[in-house]
Parts: sequence; structure tokens; C-alpha cells
Amino acid sequence: MSAKKDEATIVTEPLPTSSREVRSLVTEQGVLELSLADAPVPSLAPSDVLVRVEAAPINPSDLGLLLAGADVASAKVEGTSERPVVLAPLVDGALRSLAARVGKSLSVGNEGAGTVVAAGSSSEAQSLVGRTVAVAGGSMYAQYRALSVTSCLVLPPGTSAEEGASSFVNPLTALGMIETMRREGHKGIVHTAGASNLGQMLVKLCLEEDVPLVAIVRKPEQVEMLRSIGAVHVCDSSSSTFMPELIDALSVTSATIAFDAIGGGKLVSYILTAMEAAANASAQGYSRYGSTVHKQVYIYGGLDPTPTTLTRSFGFAWGLGGWLLTPFLGTLDLDTFSRLRARVADGLKTTFSSSYTGKVSLAGLLDPGVLSRTAKQATGEKYLVVPHQDDPE
Repeated sequence: MSAKKDEATIVTEPLPTSSREVRSLVTEQGVLELSLADAPVPSLAPSDVLVRVEAAPINPSDLGLLLAGADVASAKVEGTSERPVVLAPLVDGALRSLAARVGKSLSVGNEGAGTVVAAGSSSEAQSLVGRTVAVAGGSMYAQYRALSVTSCLVLPPGTSAEEGASSFVNPLTALGMIETMRREGHKGIVHTAGASNLGQMLVKLCLEEDVPLVAIVRKPEQVEMLRSIGAVHVCDSSSSTFMPELIDALSVTSATIAFDAIGGGKLVSYILTAMEAAANASAQGYSRYGSTVHKQVYIYGGLDPTPTTLTRSFGFAWGLGGWLLTPFLGTLDLDTFSRLRARVADGLKTTFSSSYTGKVSLAGLLDPGVLSRTAKQATGEKYLVVPHQDDPE
């Protein structure tokens, strides 16, 4: 349909007055309620665009807001097939930490991609009409999303919304890990959950950047999969030879910074211990305080919600902290951020390509089976939300 122009906006199709979206609510009774709601499509400011959302991934970072730690295995469904309402009890003790969101219906979805179907009066906004863009403005599990033009990454010609849906969280996290490594003076990276979409991106990116990488996975078949895309050092944490193999890999790579997606359990402790052993192998002398080589682990995920257990066998030159993408991006100057975004756009079909288990509509996302599978956060179980999948032809 050809565009038509008035004083305020350019539009490419008849626009709806409302947009269907997924909402997540925690009640005072300790119940998670997931539903579909109709939100009004807002009028556009001069620098705004209206995006018809065509694809949005379900990332681990989306699940905290979407599921609020509820027991989705005990969920029940009310409503209709077109407008399901999912009710699931929160796990014991969860309500206390969620006090700030009790009674508030929240929209969900960190990132996605689609077509700009309307724009405000500014030339920057109007130049995007009809273009396919990726955005990371939140509230992306929706049919339409109004955002500032500065939030949009214009996808290269021939790139679909599905190919560009995961343009922000995973690609910028991988790039951010390498930037952090360089800022802090480390020579190589250790990464857990190495077979994930992000892990595969990091393998390819480190090869391009000539950065030594040690990938940790949990299954033998994941070792072979990563090696098939070029990974050199892959260690299987389920193997009886995991620790000696990890120490050998760290000795070769001199990797002293790790990014851990697991969080709970003893894996962080194993990584620090192996880093210490690798450092001591080339030490010039003995110190009762351990090596002077600083070892740093950043936890950036929570695949294991149990406590992080440390066995202090790695000296005193170490650090443990949290790492999140948004605060990291806030430390970048505009030129650096623009460089990273351009790098992502250039590599969407290669370095930063993503794969998905399946596609679901907005209503399909609220299927308890889909919710249970996404809640497991298993490698290879990643879904793509297609908000217009159930639209009439």
C-alpha cells in the first residue's frame, strides 16, 4: 500500500486504534496471572515511529518479568483459546521480593523487530517508514510498538524481521564481554553455557577478533557442535576429566576473566580454582597467599537458582561480581555504541545469527507447555514470538 502523508505523520497502512499485548501480573494472593490485553496505539511525537512487531525472541532475561518465579508446572488456564488467562502460584518466599510489582500489570519483551508503518513529523522518523528495524525498547510481546527513532536499528536490505529479532541482547552481550575483557587487561575469556545462541555467537566473534576462548558446556554432543563451528577449547562440565581439561585450556589461553550464565552451584569455584592452578603452573616462586594473577568471574545469568558455593582454593587475587548488559552499555560513549551496533547489523546472517526451537503467537506463548519449556532455559529451547501469527488473512 502506498504511503499517504498528513501534517503529523506518514503511514503505510490503515492503523488500528489498539494493540494486543502480553501482560504479567502478580496478585496479593501470590498468584502470577498472564493474559492478553488491548492497549491503545498512542499518537506519535515528531521523533517517534510505530513498529508493526513481527518477531520477538524469548530470552532468559525476559523470563524474570514474564514468569516472576512462578511454578508454571502447576499453572491452570482460564478464558478462551483466543484470550487465555494463565494462573500459576508463586514459589514459596517469592512474593516478598516482588512487593514492588504486586497489583501492577506489566508488559513484557525486551527486544524484537518489525516494519515501521507510521512515523512522526521529523525527517529522521519519516525516513524509516516502510523499513524493517530491530528495537530494544521493552514491551515487545505486542502487535504494535511506538518508540523513538533513536531506539531503532535499521536492518540491512534483505534481512527479515525474524533474522533481526535478536539484534540486541545476545549480540551486544557478546561484544560487551570482549570490550570488558580488554578494558580490564585480560587476555582471554571463559564462558559457561557455551552452546547457547549467545555462546555460539561468542565462539565466532572470538575467532574473528583473535581472542582466546574457553567454552564450558554440559553435554558431550555440545562439545562436538561448538568444535564444528571453530571452537578450539571446549570443556564438558559433566566429564570426569573436566578439571584437568579446564586447567590445560586455561594454561594455553591465559584466560583470566569468566562470564558465567549458571550462577548457582560450584562452577564459579571450579573456574577460579582452575585459573589459579594454571597461574601457579608458570609461577616463579611459592606464596602462601596464592598467585598474584588477578582472576575475575562475572555472573550474568541465573540458570541455576541455588546459592553460589565457593571453596577458597584460589588464593586472594580474585573477584566475583555481576554483569548486566544495560549498565555496561551506559558506560559507552556514542561512537563506541554506534560502532558495536553497526557490527551487529553487518553480521546478523553470520556471526550474530540466531536459531529457534519454534514460533508461537501471543496466545500461544501463554500455553503452559510452552511456558514450562521456556522456564527450563535449556540450551536449544528458544522460542520466537510472532505477534500477528493468528491475525485473519
